[in-house]
Parts: sequence; structure tokens; C-alpha cells
Amino acid sequence: MMNEILTSSSYFGFFITIIIYYIGFQIKNKTKSNLFNPLLTATIIIVAILLIFHINYDTYNNGAKYLSYFLTPTTVCLAIPLFKQIKILKKNIIAIISGVLAGVLANVAVIVVLVKIFGLSNQLGTSLLPKSITTPIALGVVEELGGLSSITVFAVILSGIIGAVLAPTIFKVLKINQEVSQGLACGTASHGSGTATALELGEIQGAISGLAITVTGLITTIIVPIVNSIFFC
Repeated sequence: MMNEILTSSSYFGFFITIIIYYIGFQIKNKTKSNLFNPLLTATIIIVAILLIFHINYDTYNNGAKYLSYFLTPTTVCLAIPLFKQIKILKKNIIAIISGVLAGVLANVAVIVVLVKIFGLSNQLGTSLLPKSITTPIALGVVEELGGLSSITVFAVILSGIIGAVLAPTIFKVLKINQEVSQGLACGTASHGSGTATALELGEIQGAISGLAITVTGLITTIIVPIVNSIFFC
């Protein structure tokens, strides 16, 4: 009965996601702890709800999928802080491109090494290579290379959550205080989720992170097919 009540609306997934994310956001504000990242908290709570009430994922996603329509306009909004910090971007353009390139190369190198160490299949390796770019770009890359899109989506989300949660702590431990460096790390390693954390750190970090998402996506689409053809074909 409860299952039928919860899923009677085709927009159930849409509204429950927004409500739970808002709850997660309030928890983060109250605790002031990076461990309670809204995305991580919302994910855990929603998974728990689906399991407790035996709600099929497809039923939930039937409404939740509408949230994806907001991804593009949300990404475009990142151009606002980018424009405001245009002088800083021009001043650090070489460092930005170099930093993103180093991040992309480090990402694919780690994936290749781990796949070989644990004896994973080539298809799984292909699916994991684009884990540090936004979902739409990652799916386009992995589908062209013959990977598993479900694995790619999971890897992208996981890398985003881990980066968003751990970034402030890593910056503090390693004493990374430079705004451009913080923004580059967030955007290059954890795409949109990392950028959300970068925006919390400051406007400069958010602008640099937003730019890093785009540059990372472009460089990854070039490097990943090459790496895949060498190691996973």
C-alpha cells in the first residue's frame, strides 16, 4: 500500500529528490562538516527509501530523470563567475591548461594501473577511463568506445561525491591555499560536484573549477580514445 501511495505520481522521483537534497543541504549547514555533503547525504537517504519501501529504481527514475534537464542551464550559469574573474583566468591560463592536462593524465594512468593490477576486463577499463568528466560527455565517450554506460555513470557520480567531500580536507592537510589551485583540483577531478564545493570555498575557486570542467572534458575526449586503443583493445 505504501509503495503504491509513494509511486502513484509520475513525478515522485522528481519531488522526493529535491526534498531529500534540501534536507541534506540543511544538515550540511547545521553540522558545518564536509562529511555531510548534500549530494552524499541525499544519495544515501534516497537509496534507503527505495530499499525500505521496495520501490523499483525505474519507478523512481521515471520522475527523477526530469532533473537532468536542468544540467545544461546549470552548467551555463557557471559562466557568470567565470566572466567576473576573467582577468585572473587570463593571467593564469598556462597554469590552468597545464594543471588540467596533468590531472587528466594522472586519472587515466591510475585507471590503467588499477585495471592491470586487479585483472579487470578491458571493457571495464574502458568504462572507467572517463570517470572525471561530466556525465553527458563521459557517456558520449564511453558509448563510442564500446564501454558500459552504467559503470561509467556510477564512476562519474562516485568520483564527484568523493572529491566534493574530501577536497576541503585535502587542501587543509596539504596546505593548498591558492585559489586557482583549489579550483583546478575540484573541477578537474570531480566535475560538477567538485565545482559546487569550489563555489563554497570562494568565487575565484568556483570560476576556475567551472573552466576546468570544460577543459578537462575537451582534453579527455582526445586522450581517452588513444589510451584505450593502447591498453584496452
